[in-house]
Amino acid sequence: MTHSMHALSRLVVVAAAVALAVTGCSSSTSEGAPSGSAGASASASGADGSLAAVVKAGKLTVGTEGTYKPFSYHEGGAGDLTGYDVEVIRAVAEKLGVTASFEETQWDAIFAGLEAHRFDVIANQVSITPERTAKYAFSTPYTVSTGVIVVPTGNTSITSFASLAGKSAAQSLTSNWYTLATSSGATVEAVEGWAQSVALVEQGRVDATINDKLTYLDYKKSTGAKGLKIAAETDEKSTSAFAFAQGSSTLAHAVDDALAALAADGTLTDLSTKYFGEDVSK
Repeated sequence: MTHSMHALSRLVVVAAAVALAVTGCSSSTSEGAPSGSAGASASASGADGSLAAVVKAGKLTVGTEGTYKPFSYHEGGAGDLTGYDVEVIRAVAEKLGVTASFEETQWDAIFAGLEAHRFDVIANQVSITPERTAKYAFSTPYTVSTGVIVVPTGNTSITSFASLAGKSAAQSLTSNWYTLATSSGATVEAVEGWAQSVALVEQGRVDATINDKLTYLDYKKSTGAKGLKIAAETDEKSTSAFAFAQGSSTLAHAVDDALAALAADGTLTDLSTKYFGEDVSK
């Protein structure tokens, strides 16, 4: 709690200092970058002006898909943009004293958009990987998940990944879960995605399926997942965070402070429970 309160205090001080800075001196705009983008403003000394640009613009421009339920989607298909990631980044923007403005784009183009400074940050369940950390800056994680084995509630023979040996599992052949299933000794029934795989488990046509815990929790929240249970979880955890262009350290640090404040006041827990039925923020 002390650390989180310190983070909030630091956030307020930083925001105030930046507000004074951007009203007291001019900033240059890089060619082709929209005003307010993370790479748009820097001082003559070449210092990182990413936070100053956002504060001056009064908005945080966010890249997101808008078609990735329950993280970023339109209510009812055509309603307002909402979702776990959308609500978290809106709360972050409020802590920064600005509003969140969303730029919807396809996943295949989202990092190119960040590099071109079309937006300041990506909010779209971006997993932190060594390859990505070499190219982009990241906030502290706001989502933590594991891989899970989902089986019928009456199944008592599958209690670990080792016990998948000789069992059948429904998996998409292009997913990392397929690799985990086969390396665990399971015989794989090929499917196109979660909907097909969970249906085969529910129908008793396969013994299990492996997927991300968030996917299962979303399914459970929306359908009840009656007749299903989690048999085992991976020891390894995956983390997702907000992604920034390299050189946006002042903005990334301010977002970290905002996330710490949102964790301290219970906002992240509340949003996690709203979408997943339990806290997935830590």
